[in-house]
Amino acid sequence: MAGHYLEEFEVGQVIRHQLTRSITESDNMMFSMMTMNPQPLHIDFDYAAKSEWGKPLVNSLFTLGLMIGISVHDTTLGTIVANLGMTETSFPHPLFHGDTIRVETEIKAVRESKSKPDRGIVEMEHRAYNQNDVLVARCLRQTMVFKRPA
Repeated sequence: MAGHYLEEFEVGQVIRHQLTRSITESDNMMFSMMTMNPQPLHIDFDYAAKSEWGKPLVNSLFTLGLMIGISVHDTTLGTIVANLGMTETSFPHPLFHGDTIRVETEIKAVRESKSKPDRGIVEMEHRAYNQNDVLVARCLRQTMVFKRPA
């Protein structure tokens, strides 16, 4: 598996994910419509043109999902039991159609499960940056992952 087992995570470890992704108008529109989010800042070019941004903003939940999705191959692919939570999520700068994001993950905490001997909990901080290295999203994510099989 590409994902890490509990024993392979180390506090302070930073993973710079090689996969990057440019965001298209279609991505933003489809995600907003699929999640029934009619916010005109995302889907109405005329409305968005009159906003302080002058153009549509990428839906922040799409940004969050993409940031975590980019991290999966290098962190939890095939080794995760469950996501336990996402905390301290912030979007300090908007994303726009045509922006490209890159992601890095820092391991904040690692511990064995107190009740399940075959797994443990990893807390990681995901950070997404646009093509100009401006931080556009951040969150702490708590995951339950398997230990290496015996």
